[in-house]
Amino acid sequence: MQDVSTMQDQMIGVWELDSYQVTDENQNVTYPLGEDATGIAIYHRGGYMSVQMMSSGRPAYAGGDIHVGTPSGVAAAARGYLGYSGAYRINEDEGLVEHDMEVSLNPNWVGDTQPRYIQIKEDVLTISSEPVFIQGKEQNTKITWKRIRQ
Repeated sequence: MQDVSTMQDQMIGVWELDSYQVTDENQNVTYPLGEDATGIAIYHRGGYMSVQMMSSGRPAYAGGDIHVGTPSGVAAAARGYLGYSGAYRINEDEGLVEHDMEVSLNPNWVGDTQPRYIQIKEDVLTISSEPVFIQGKEQNTKITWKRIRQ
């Protein structure tokens, strides 16, 4: 990896999900999409990003249609997926990335800005949050990514 000086420069690239975990106030750690979740995050030099994460082994829709499944199949697919895209900004002084949610599987996030703390060490990006509402309670998130492309 080339020597870069700013967080903005270091964020640019394609990242593969290593871990997505949440921690409650009692320090209990859970994995909302499973310990074997997969995902891709893309941060573009032009200030746009896309994050897609999913549970492994989600069942296919029985009919094969890309938009139509049984109500339970659609619900299971949505429960096992987290995706959003939009503009992003880096606040170097606070070690934050701010994601502007232009599109999101979660309709509550559309039009919202989600700030996240970032740490970058070599080719590992860690994104964490103040408590957010997950699985019925406020919890801290920690998502770890490994760089696969600059």
